[in-house]
Amino acid sequence: MGRKSSSDKEKKGTKKSSEGQTSEDGQKCRVCRFPLLVALFQLLLGAAITVVAFLTLALSPSLLARETPHWAGIILCLIAMVGFFLYCVTYLPDETTLVQFIGKLLYFVLCAVGLVISVLVMAFAGHHHSQASSFSCEQDGLDCKCTLEPDDPVARTFTYQEVGCEDVTGTLTLYYLIQIILNLAQALVCAVGAFIMWKDRYQMFFAGLQIGSPSTQQWQRV
Repeated sequence: MGRKSSSDKEKKGTKKSSEGQTSEDGQKCRVCRFPLLVALFQLLLGAAITVVAFLTLALSPSLLARETPHWAGIILCLIAMVGFFLYCVTYLPDETTLVQFIGKLLYFVLCAVGLVISVLVMAFAGHHHSQASSFSCEQDGLDCKCTLEPDDPVARTFTYQEVGCEDVTGTLTLYYLIQIILNLAQALVCAVGAFIMWKDRYQMFFAGLQIGSPSTQQWQRV
């Protein structure tokens, strides 16, 4: 009787410990569940891109929209919101709910769009950064007039209103460089999100291998 009671206590203890471990693992998996971290990075990077864009626009009102990509940051923040919505949707295998299927499809498409937008912003920022780094500028009242070839009388002149030439050649180029770095990180995050969605959707498939008797109809998923 003493041996049986001790063995029962050991079994109960192991059951409780295993239950505690499974509950802890479930909580950890829920915290790390896709796409929470990806959407969080998208939100932070999108907000940073928007802030840097508005700081760039504050230098001079004559800057174009492609030089101040606040629109890209806002779009990427909206993509992150879709990711948070997808995280809140209850996961069911084989996408048995319409909301889950639409959420996954929409998030995959938006991650692909976010990747294209980030690459486009990087291209614009890289072009303007190389251009601004080669400027020769002169102050004309409140405005700054810059040119790439000061000795050419017919060279194109870039006029920046209500800004000093030091800000054009220094601060503006710095903002362009920051935009390149932020959008590069955002492009990588969007690519990871799209890849994980594609892998979850298309790399989990039925191989057609039957296990057991034909009456049970059990299939192995690989």
